[in-house]
Amino acid sequence: MTARLDHRNPLVFDTHELGRRPGALQRLTREVDAPKDFGIQGVVGVPEGAPVELELRLESVMEGVLVTGTARAQAEGECVRCLEPLQLDVEADFQEMFSYPDADDRGRHHHGAEPGDDAEEDEDRLFLEDGLFDLEPVLRDAVVLALPMQPVCREDCPGLCAECGARLADDPDHHHDAVDIRWAALQGLADSLEPGDKDDKSGAEAGVDEKQEK
Repeated sequence: MTARLDHRNPLVFDTHELGRRPGALQRLTREVDAPKDFGIQGVVGVPEGAPVELELRLESVMEGVLVTGTARAQAEGECVRCLEPLQLDVEADFQEMFSYPDADDRGRHHHGAEPGDDAEEDEDRLFLEDGLFDLEPVLRDAVVLALPMQPVCREDCPGLCAECGARLADDPDHHHDAVDIRWAALQGLADSLEPGDKDDKSGAEAGVDEKQEK
């Protein structure tokens, strides 16, 4: 079988040293450059080319190689409250089985399973290619799960003023005088009347009162 994976890719790992000996272990540390679109697009993510530290534990089992690891990096984004740029440390844990292409998978069949179940499981399985595996898809999923969907620059960020958009953290005493919108409407109406209109209106109201008294 010809490998389609490139061993020169820093996120491709070689398991030949394990020798398909169940119980064999290999520990690896590697620093790689973050791939493109590494995070939650438009929200927060690790910039392309930024360093990502990997600690991996490769364990040979009957079906393949069990990979357990941790990735550490620094993500960048925008605070959802005050819209200021932010940086946060990301630590993502992951574990994935990479199966041998010729592994005996009879143990996966369950009594009463639907015919299509095995095909669906095969779609979700990851396989070794000539002893190589690509960590990128696993790493992407782990980092996305570790990132906050609504990042904030700090837990108690007060955000922006709803009326003028001022950043409240810069001016804790910032406020606007509250005005009852009903009084504001009446004041606007009064301001729109000419002085003569007000006098005529007042006179008309006085005449109505006199008639009522009679």
